[in-house]
Amino acid sequence: QVQLVESGGGLVQAGGSLRLSCAASGRTISTYAMGWFRQAPGREREFVATLTRSGSVTRYADSVKGRFSISRDNAKNTVYLQMSSLKPEDTAVYYCASTPRMWSSWVDEYDYWGQGTQVTVFS
Repeated sequence: QVQLVESGGGLVQAGGSLRLSCAASGRTISTYAMGWFRQAPGREREFVATLTRSGSVTRYADSVKGRFSISRDNAKNTVYLQMSSLKPEDTAVYYCASTPRMWSSWVDEYDYWGQGTQVTVFS
């Protein structure tokens, strides 16, 4: 079993940047593809970014492409989401999750989830 803990969220002005971290424990994440998702109030959880076990392949939602970057450090058992040029519509709770698949943008294909970290972008 994998325990995931997100951190790095906060309040930021539009155009600013944040880096989210997802620290894993219990098992090494090097055997999992990892993903970031987000959920705004009243909306369904949506895909943000994913990367393969090695980190060599990444995929992004169109809404964040070119602004967000997902990466991982398997030695530190940690996954990151660098967010730049933030917009008010990026406001949400951000979750990291693990999947045994090569990579995935589907919520249902992820088995372990963190508790989330709040990101609020004001204009």
